[in-house]
Amino acid sequence: MKKIVVAYSGGLDTSVIIKWLQTKYGAEIIAFTADIGQKENPSALEKKAIATGAKKFYFKDLKREFIDDYVFPSLKGSALYEGKYPLATALSRPLIAKNMVEVAKREKADALAHGCTGKGNDQVRFELAFKSLAPEMEIIAPVREWEFKSREEEIEYARKHKIPVDVTKKKPYSIDWNLWGISIECGLLEDPWQQPPEDAYQLTCSPLKAPTTPQHIDIEFYKGIPIKLNGKSLPDISLISELNEIGAKHGVGRIDMLENRLIGIKSREIYEAPAAVILHTAHAELEKLVLERELYHFKNIISQKYSELIYYGYWFSDFRKCIESFIDETQKHVTGTVRIKLYKGQCVAVGRKSPYSLYQEDLATYTDRDIFDHKASKGFIDIFGLPLILEGKRNRKTGWTKDK
Repeated sequence: MKKIVVAYSGGLDTSVIIKWLQTKYGAEIIAFTADIGQKENPSALEKKAIATGAKKFYFKDLKREFIDDYVFPSLKGSALYEGKYPLATALSRPLIAKNMVEVAKREKADALAHGCTGKGNDQVRFELAFKSLAPEMEIIAPVREWEFKSREEEIEYARKHKIPVDVTKKKPYSIDWNLWGISIECGLLEDPWQQPPEDAYQLTCSPLKAPTTPQHIDIEFYKGIPIKLNGKSLPDISLISELNEIGAKHGVGRIDMLENRLIGIKSREIYEAPAAVILHTAHAELEKLVLERELYHFKNIISQKYSELIYYGYWFSDFRKCIESFIDETQKHVTGTVRIKLYKGQCVAVGRKSPYSLYQEDLATYTDRDIFDHKASKGFIDIFGLPLILEGKRNRKTGWTKDK
């Protein structure tokens, strides 16, 4: 094996991986880092990768592609895994994998490597993407193979080989950061009974210390995509960055959940995703306003499956593409504005309007402007409830009751 392309973040695992692969395979290591909003200094990262043993370093700005081709489709699809997680990390993996494959082909590499553990979700996401896009390449997963049994042992290895890492035994958090959210694991967070310590959070203010005055913001959507904030048109990256800043100030976006991982383990996960929480809240409220009842209910079912496909690493499947075709059709009337109130960790929709609204006040009102024909409801109930009426007659005739 001559060349290996490694997904490199500069964190503990991937820093140790470069040295470990070099020692085990004697191969040329090429480090690849994707800029998806994690605020890395590319020069410092390159210096670190080379010092650690990488022969080459690639750094690619993928923020716009990430938002346009991955995040916004997931927003339109209301993709929240198990109703809470906005899939920030899960969405980034197929994008990173796709670009790693491109680098590997350019460099004529023999293998692709990642730093995922043997009981996590990311190993599946990376490897399914690799197998879809470059089935001929070997895949190496050092964390599944090497001799280290804990992060503490990795830290000792890094110190022994003078590998610079920004982690200590006292603060051993594993952090993955991008524009759509932050995932935080390890340390005290592994105990689901313990409240996360404040030093675990990287972006958001504690709700207890957030401003005592609520802030209202207006978000305008066009066909399911956010295009304006408070009446001002903003590029996608700027809009999300500003919402992250506003939401973080008010303690919005903290997610503490017990999550069902793909391989069957239940895991306590901490996320910070201010922009994602705000936009999902606003988008959902707009859909309630413009989607017909049965379409709205069915789309919720589709959204659950869509979020699972993303979480499970099926991004490059025909199934995902087919679901997105349906989702895109549902979004043709999801245009309008939603007013959101942010206050001490809460994100609540307090206003919504759309030129495609199905809400009609003179039908919904209980004032003298009501035009609804109340007398028509008797016939509706008789017809709608006919199956139950017939069941009731049969049960009385046969003497059957639910207690028997």
